[in-house]
Amino acid sequence: MFKSKLEQDIIDALEEHAATHGIDVVDVEIVGATKAPCIRVRLDKLDGEPITLDEVTANTRWVSDAVEALDPISSAYTLEVSSPGMKRPLRRPSDFARFAGEEVELTTTAMEGRRSYKGVIAEATDTAVTIQPEGEDAVTISFDDVKKCTLKPVYDFKGVKEGK
Repeated sequence: MFKSKLEQDIIDALEEHAATHGIDVVDVEIVGATKAPCIRVRLDKLDGEPITLDEVTANTRWVSDAVEALDPISSAYTLEVSSPGMKRPLRRPSDFARFAGEEVELTTTAMEGRRSYKGVIAEATDTAVTIQPEGEDAVTISFDDVKKCTLKPVYDFKGVKEGK
């Protein structure tokens, strides 16, 4: 999976403390302007249960302290700590294995002229993921070639209309 050195350094610094807080560092990305970027940190609970807003708030202090100790950006930056959300990013082989059978949107380095895939995770190993796009042959992609992958959100409003 492609991460910049700075993003990976932040992930490594956070993962040193995450387990003691019962937290999984889902992803870190740096976005926005070069002069005042935003460091986005997405957290979840280690036990696989969804993290609540109160739990995100409770974990923001140690995340902030860990990032500040690393001092990753010499200028001003914004730190954003949140849950993974419905478009949860997948970055480790274990993430792909956990969400096997789920639909994803995946971007790769150029592979035979194609960069993006939408489909179901058919299989995940330690080195590659197999995606089954609808109506197409399955494709196996090395994790070294994956630039970005997120779960495809499922919006089901039928239960809401029916009062469920």
